[in-house]
Amino acid sequence: MESPTASHPPPAGDRRSRILTGLGAGEGRRGVLIAVVSTIVVFALIAVVVVRSPGWDEVKNAFFDGQVFRQSFPEVLRVFKENIRIFCIAEAIVLVAALFLAVLRSLPGPVFFPIRLLSIVYADVFRGIPTLLLIYMLGFGAPALGIAWLPSSQLFWGIVALVLVYTAYVSEVYRAGIESVHPSQGAAARSLGLSRAQAMRHVVLPQAVRRVIPPLLNDFIGLQKDSALISVLGIVEALRQAQIDSAATFNYTPFVAVALLFLVITIPLTRLTDWLIARDRRRRQASGAAA
Repeated sequence: MESPTASHPPPAGDRRSRILTGLGAGEGRRGVLIAVVSTIVVFALIAVVVVRSPGWDEVKNAFFDGQVFRQSFPEVLRVFKENIRIFCIAEAIVLVAALFLAVLRSLPGPVFFPIRLLSIVYADVFRGIPTLLLIYMLGFGAPALGIAWLPSSQLFWGIVALVLVYTAYVSEVYRAGIESVHPSQGAAARSLGLSRAQAMRHVVLPQAVRRVIPPLLNDFIGLQKDSALISVLGIVEALRQAQIDSAATFNYTPFVAVALLFLVITIPLTRLTDWLIARDRRRRQASGAAA
């Protein structure tokens, strides 16, 4: 036999409701406290193991030298703007090119099969080639061709390599968003007199892009980090400057400075991605409950 509390929840002002709410709040606070304490204990144990290890003094001197950090950080910070510039240029191009590629791949009908095939080949090839290898091939190979109308800037070809690779990845994200929109949405738009292109532009794409914003941000976090790969072409950006400072001081602390700068950029983007995912989940749950 069910208890009265289970079958009929107490009203909001009832004493039992206040007791149950208090118990739930107490359990929540206790759970948060346990999580915080356990996290502190785990990290403290890791720190103790690292600090007490036999080679800690050598690692500390090689990677965490305060004087070298103070000397190298301003120089690394000064050229870090080059990484940000590379990232912004590549991201702006990738957003448009990847969407265009995804739309081409979603074109229906046998007449568009060659276009769909080329889009598939593009995505497969540039997702399969390692980014670093493509930067080498374009950065050193394209200028060596000696074609007058081709740009000879290695920075240009490094950005092109990043755009080619990330356009392939992001186009798949866009395509997943387009396919997640129910076909009835496009059919309803066509029934109102919109052409196929207008239905895609005004009905399908807005919904698709809104759904894929979190994974897009994840890809752009990767793009921000991969901007450091262009250093292999000799371009002086943050990682290259760290290599120069490390060679001059015989110390690896400048690389730690670069890592901190990338963390300052990527951690807020990561938290924004998590917030957007949580907001989308709450929205979907609210829609399901309303239905």
